[in-house]
Amino acid sequence: MTADRENLSFLPDVPGEAMQSRIRQKLDSITAKTKVYRAMERDFDSYNKSVRIVMQEAQKGALRNVHGPVSRLIRTDDSYAVAVEIALGAAMQQIVVSTEQDGKAAISFLKRTGAGRATFLPLNTIQGKKLQENGLENCRGFVGIASDLVTTQNQYQGIVENLLGRTVIVENIDNAISMAKRYGNRFKIVTLDGQVMNPGGSMTGGSVNKEAGILSRANELEKLKSQEKELEQQLLT
Repeated sequence: MTADRENLSFLPDVPGEAMQSRIRQKLDSITAKTKVYRAMERDFDSYNKSVRIVMQEAQKGALRNVHGPVSRLIRTDDSYAVAVEIALGAAMQQIVVSTEQDGKAAISFLKRTGAGRATFLPLNTIQGKKLQENGLENCRGFVGIASDLVTTQNQYQGIVENLLGRTVIVENIDNAISMAKRYGNRFKIVTLDGQVMNPGGSMTGGSVNKEAGILSRANELEKLKSQEKELEQQLLT
């Protein structure tokens, strides 16, 4: 499901009432899509059961100092979304908490209720580390170190660098193979379409559903909200 990017301007000779009707129809369509995406975000759709339950308890105040899954704390451009999601893998659903004690409380809750397992990232212990390889930017197809391609609040920068600071994003698989050989397969390389050269030399790849990703969904919701606001403004003029 993708937002309708149809040009929202109308021909000047369209009668006022007809124009209003067309805008309202478009707004109804966008609003319906927005509601679906909002519900998916609210209900933590596509997240593991354990993550959903922890977040529900946190929202009720039963678990404290739970900041949220990594995927909720970062943003990236659409062009990088697939690569970043693949680079993160299961870490997308790891939950950031303030301290080890907050993580301990959440783990105890999951154990006590039989709600499954989750990984917690205490802000006071996780430290980031970025690649220090020379010449990366000169390699053909180099896009960037993954941690540099996402935005987040300052307090989560260490988490981001811990998870993405040793992963390089390149344009395609040929670039990835070439870079891996040059640097002795020392770090993870991910292409924009989600193919991976793993440390040690193994390869992971195949097809990726670009519309199913959590980061892509968040971006889509923002676009829908923007279009909804624009149409509402048009109705008022």
